[in-house]
Amino acid sequence: MPISNPIPLEYKLGFHDEVEYAKTVSKGISPKIVQEISGTKLEPEWMLKFRLESLNRFQTINMPPWAPKTDIDFDNFTYYLSPTKKKASTWDDLPENIKKTYEKIGVPQKEREFLAGVEAQYDSEAIYGSIKNKLESQGVLFTDTDTALKLYPEYFKKYFGKLIPPTDNKFAALNSAFWSGGSFVYVPKNVKVTLPLQAYFRINAKNFGQFERTLIIADEGSEVTYQEGCSAPVYATESLHAAVVEIYVGKNATVRYVTVQNWSSDVYNLVTKRARVEENGSMQWLDVNIGSKLTMKYPSCYLVGRGAKGETLSLAIAGKGQIQDTGAKMIHIAPDTTSNILSKSISFSGGTTAFRGVVQVNSAAKGTKTKTKCDAMILDNDSGSDTYPNLQVDTKDVVATHEATVSKIEEEQIFYLMSRGLSRGEAESLIVNGFADSIIKELPIEYGMEIKRVLETEFETKQG
Repeated sequence: MPISNPIPLEYKLGFHDEVEYAKTVSKGISPKIVQEISGTKLEPEWMLKFRLESLNRFQTINMPPWAPKTDIDFDNFTYYLSPTKKKASTWDDLPENIKKTYEKIGVPQKEREFLAGVEAQYDSEAIYGSIKNKLESQGVLFTDTDTALKLYPEYFKKYFGKLIPPTDNKFAALNSAFWSGGSFVYVPKNVKVTLPLQAYFRINAKNFGQFERTLIIADEGSEVTYQEGCSAPVYATESLHAAVVEIYVGKNATVRYVTVQNWSSDVYNLVTKRARVEENGSMQWLDVNIGSKLTMKYPSCYLVGRGAKGETLSLAIAGKGQIQDTGAKMIHIAPDTTSNILSKSISFSGGTTAFRGVVQVNSAAKGTKTKTKCDAMILDNDSGSDTYPNLQVDTKDVVATHEATVSKIEEEQIFYLMSRGLSRGEAESLIVNGFADSIIKELPIEYGMEIKRVLETEFETKQG
């Protein structure tokens, strides 16, 4: 039996600001626009060359043949908008309207209470950044990627674009041509960052493309948690978000990357994320997607050192008009490596979810242990969910498991909970929250509470 009709969720982040931009470029894609962006940023010649080569790759690479059918007009977006002339180092230095935006989102409060450092990006540019003095004294580097290119070029020459080159896929090539902003993190050997670093990415303009580029380097024996949140206004027109994230996890290092993306339903969210994990290193992706028109995102780990560990925990929620095409990739290259993929998805009101999981075990990766589990909950007859697992094993000394479930809310469950005094909406909300709880409990508390609120609001009904 279909669930009762939920009250539509009010997207509280759907407001927008009237902004007089310090710098804009013409709409569309061309080498001239790439040159204008690079010139505005005063980049070195090698970066301009990298951008132009990436643009050429973008124009020659086709969309993935398995991708959900889309009608993206890449020439209908503006690829660079700068809201301020310079980045602020104190909150008071921000323009008042932008400051109010981040106050509404809650970034200043989180910074004071929970964070070791924060970067805030508004459309194309990072407009605010801070890091606690103690971390600076330990040699931790945390700034926006444009600033890091100027201050730490040695890291860029060694790491930038090496894990995810422009040739990797069409969206990575687009990002490489038009990238702006994002986060750069370097954690020195044996330094443990006990509080999380956070970035918040905000799209404000309509028909806009945001292309942040994040580079994280965790040296041997270090530890760091990085959190990112994303939002955008609701427009009648579409916006585009195509990020690239490259992470290097050194020997015995640990990185935890937490993403909660709550885009409005008019955003194409096309993201490439990849980590390289050295000996006994550990990488965890915690990925939540509860917005966008279309999301395509598959965080991956290349386990290149003996004993390396990779894990992806993901939750995707698709409502009316939404496609959440998500998953994970684990590439086992060295022996005694382990990986774990746990995916949960919820579709309702005609939404569609898809899980794409790839696990590759190379011939040298003896002693590998890998587990994949994907669970889908479909809440009505108009919604759907698909699973596309891909397990490739080239050695016999492997323990590999895969399991998948698809479920609906059973009427017996609803009856039992209603007999205990709950309304139907409360019962449905409780069941859905229980289904997602193994992911939600891993989130930072403020994010976990927000996800629960989203789910509860979706299934509110009148009492009785």
